[in-house]
Amino acid sequence: MAESAPNYLTTVAAAYDGVAEVYAELFADVLDRQPLERALLSAFADLTRPLPGPVADLGCGPGYATAHLHRLGLDVFGVDLSPKMIAIARRSHPQLRFEVGTMTALDLPDGILSGALCRYSLIHTPPADIPAILAEIYRLLAPGGHLLLGFLATDEPAAGVHAYDHRVTGAYRWPPDHLTELARQAGLVEVAQLVRAPTDEERGRQAQLLARRPQQT
Repeated sequence: MAESAPNYLTTVAAAYDGVAEVYAELFADVLDRQPLERALLSAFADLTRPLPGPVADLGCGPGYATAHLHRLGLDVFGVDLSPKMIAIARRSHPQLRFEVGTMTALDLPDGILSGALCRYSLIHTPPADIPAILAEIYRLLAPGGHLLLGFLATDEPAAGVHAYDHRVTGAYRWPPDHLTELARQAGLVEVAQLVRAPTDEERGRQAQLLARRPQQT
């Protein structure tokens, strides 16, 4: 079972510190094997590029997605709980900015971001803490800014959110419509939702939610 807040942040950081080098090597070319995710990242880049302000890769790990967004022409920086992941990201991508931090308390002004990427970085968060994180992302996004959220989908949506034994530390699978509804309650509007079957190297259905903060009226 995944751990309850506030202890889960320390647990997750320590768990990823312990596997940082192996993780970085294992996932270095993961986007090469994910054409649907690359397409959504490209759409995300197209939607955020015209807006002022940078994009934040929240839970960036070793920085491979951060670097991919940079190659797509975005002003992007990465944030992660794990100091060792951040050290690898800085070593691998010295031209980019990476910081140790948490999505629960980002020291950034309101409306500063044109976009936020959370690529499987909320899966270890206790469900009760998700609304606060989505509210924080809403606060940080500029009007018209977009969130791209990757997560693990339940095989039986009617069963609700459930914990499972992730290879690194405890995690949760979500019914896609449930997470979409929480984003809506935070003020974000759904743009697109993708759920796909797992590949041979994955352990369940993969989901992506693209949402935006509405323009002010």
